[in-house]
Amino acid sequence: MAEPTRPLRVLIATDTYPPDVNGAGYFAHRLAEGLAGRGHRVHVVCPSEVGDPYVTVDGAVTEHRLRSARLPFQPSMRAAVPLGMGGHIARLLRRFDPDVVHAQSHFTLSRSAMNRARAEGIPVVLTNHFMPDNLYAHARVPRPMQSAVGALAWKDMVRVAGEADHVTTPTPRAAGLLREKGFAREVEAVSCGIDLERFHPRPRDRSAARARFGLPDRDTVVFVGRLDAEKRIDDTIRALARILPERDAQLALAGIGAREQELRALAAELGVADRVFFLGFVPDEDLPLVYAAGDAFAIAGVAELQSIATLEAMSTGLPVVAADAMALPHLVEVGRNGFLFPPGDPASLADRLLSVLGSERTRRSLGAASREIALRHDHHRSLERFESVYVRLQGATPVPLRAEREFSARPVAV
Repeated sequence: MAEPTRPLRVLIATDTYPPDVNGAGYFAHRLAEGLAGRGHRVHVVCPSEVGDPYVTVDGAVTEHRLRSARLPFQPSMRAAVPLGMGGHIARLLRRFDPDVVHAQSHFTLSRSAMNRARAEGIPVVLTNHFMPDNLYAHARVPRPMQSAVGALAWKDMVRVAGEADHVTTPTPRAAGLLREKGFAREVEAVSCGIDLERFHPRPRDRSAARARFGLPDRDTVVFVGRLDAEKRIDDTIRALARILPERDAQLALAGIGAREQELRALAAELGVADRVFFLGFVPDEDLPLVYAAGDAFAIAGVAELQSIATLEAMSTGLPVVAADAMALPHLVEVGRNGFLFPPGDPASLADRLLSVLGSERTRRSLGAASREIALRHDHHRSLERFESVYVRLQGATPVPLRAEREFSARPVAV
């Protein structure tokens, strides 16, 4: 494996970044922090979460927040404003002079960074987190039009990916999907990775974690993620209603999203409102406690290219019940660390939940296997692989570290 001979200069371009709540944003943030923690110079260009542009230093990572506007129909989400974006990115490339640009999508900001980097002769890596299914509800695409819109979106994504020097996806299934959609070049599966030290089994903290979130001390199924249509959390609530006659159980949902009020209404309609706990936005530093409070993790979504939340739950030692769709089967070894269920089938989900919530001995065995499987996704391995890709794309032994101009933490004109 190619090893860096000096600190690398990496510019990460992403259309979503914390405080946004989604897997792609979290991956970009953890990639930036991980690379910086290994001694590299890391800058991130992303939309401003407040609208106005600014530059700030977060630990060892410099963030360039570009002017943004709220997305239609999605008041909690923002996108970078195209006007002036290209010029700002061009100036950033000249000042920072990165060894590589690592784009996290094919959307506006990432696409502009890729184009500018190519014009400057800077190698480009693209990691694909894209699934049209994750956009239909946000863009309010009518169901009869979703197939056609999805086909056009994939065609656009494949075209943009063709401009990158190296393309990665989180899982082999995601890589296969990209090839199925017409991408003819090599696609490498590189796990998003998991911090095995932050997310680890902590059974002694269960009671304290439940108290921290106001959860009664009973069997607890947890889910972490957006409360949006593609996550199909309504299936999990319906499954909970089915298991209550047999188990004293509850569901804890950590996250925010457009469907929260609908989900609350559904829980009330099914008579389980007192058993479904909406924890709201949970800061990243508190996420390990959410998993520590649980006995099992359930995910019903059908558009997961990997699911960082599922990996976090597994690393914490939780059994998993997941929809048999997209990349989730890569994480569940049926009968060993959990079970799969047919998507859209709350009765089967309920049956699988009853299985993992069975005896304490069963839970411990399934949870131990989850942790063992999660060890394959150590984020240090992922960081090492990306380092190797960056070095290879430079095509030569790096020259001695060049001086980098300072970026002040102040508003900037875009």
